[in-house]
Amino acid sequence: DPLHARIDRLIAASHPTYAKDAAPLADDAEFLRRVTLDLAGTIPTAAEATAFFADTDPKKREKLIDKLLAAPGYARRMAQAFDVILMERRRDNRVPRAAWEAYLRETFAANKPYDEFAREILSADGSDAKTRPAARFFLDRDLEPNLVTKDLGRVFLGRNLACAQCHDHPTVGEYKQADYYGIQAFINRIFLFPNATAPTAVIAEKADGEVNFTSVFDKSKKTRATGPRIPGAKPIDEPKAEKGKEYAVAPAKDVRPVPAFSRRAKLAAAVTAPENAAFARTAANRFWALMLGRGIIDPVDQDHAANPPSHPELLDLLAREFVAHQHDVKWLIREIVLSKTYQRSSEVPAALADVPADRYLVAPLKPLSAEQLAYAASEATGNTSADAKVAPLVATFRGMFGGSAGEPDEGAAPTLGQTLFLKNGPVVRGLTQPTATNLAGRLAKLTPEQAADELAADGRKRPRLLRLDDRRHGSP
Repeated sequence: DPLHARIDRLIAASHPTYAKDAAPLADDAEFLRRVTLDLAGTIPTAAEATAFFADTDPKKREKLIDKLLAAPGYARRMAQAFDVILMERRRDNRVPRAAWEAYLRETFAANKPYDEFAREILSADGSDAKTRPAARFFLDRDLEPNLVTKDLGRVFLGRNLACAQCHDHPTVGEYKQADYYGIQAFINRIFLFPNATAPTAVIAEKADGEVNFTSVFDKSKKTRATGPRIPGAKPIDEPKAEKGKEYAVAPAKDVRPVPAFSRRAKLAAAVTAPENAAFARTAANRFWALMLGRGIIDPVDQDHAANPPSHPELLDLLAREFVAHQHDVKWLIREIVLSKTYQRSSEVPAALADVPADRYLVAPLKPLSAEQLAYAASEATGNTSADAKVAPLVATFRGMFGGSAGEPDEGAAPTLGQTLFLKNGPVVRGLTQPTATNLAGRLAKLTPEQAADELAADGRKRPRLLRLDDRRHGSP
């Protein structure tokens, strides 16, 4: 059976009355809006909506999914999502945003295997202009060791080990201080060359330096040490350097040193190694959360026994099939979106009093990202959807709706400033001022009957416009 059918079986098996309680599939209007926002980062055009509603092919949803996955909007949407996942809206100090975004778009447009993408991120040192954008994960964190350690664990291993910096995690038995410093040992020898303030700095590495740690709860203050290792694995083999041969390129004035043995060079392979099940498990869970609005492990960076997966067999299946298909991102997303689980309506059935979020009885309502909202607002008002012309609008929406720098975008936290921006702000007012080409300008030239047809997406008077006071993603 295809993966999407197995997804539906495992979801249904987790709830004894699933067939009776689950919402029906979303109608065409709701599905079209949701899948276009998820796979293209905007809402459908009036022409796209009209064509989809008129299509009588029983496989039209599958055709639409394939069309969206093949279109440029998919790479743009995934680039925007992974910009936030990887960088959490940090400032562009050493890698220009245009170069970073181009790298991400090229990655997803080419459907680069996810493990290859991760290895590029974890191994680039910024010295080659062609691969420098991939080094942004490290460069724009200033190589701050605790920040990099924490984010390596969160993003690639599904473990937020921040509380293990000073001691074993007080409530999560699996999160050990030795795990935290095992990750840090991969990067404890790296530094910015030629200096920490240079905007063109690259990553260099020393040949020596050990990781030692002491628990703040240890009254004896015993110092422990660890070599580089992934949680749950043994430390990597590290050859002892012969005296005088520690460097392939010895440190000297204005010379970037290169050690004979690089700990950091082992990081990418260790993270993505087949025996490190956490990598594929975390990736599968992230893509599920991106499409469904919540992770099978939720939050996605809290993978531990006290926070078990809502559907453990499903998560194992997704991770296993992702690896079997060579970490093919488009394939995995396509299967998730083809599932009935993804395509259910977000409207709660009248007979259903309790809707546990982790049972997927109805489609979760997801907040729009700042980028989705910007592109959708431009499309809804009949303005241009060309990337170059929407870019200034995206920057403005990021400033208003994006999360704080260094913090994950988690849900929507509406503010008075956002409300005023949408209802009275000059940016949105400018989108609705009549021009020769936008919606307001076209409506001004039409009769009331023609205007009604223009505003209705399918002849049943369903408004196609994005409600700018409703950032929920998945609502009808």
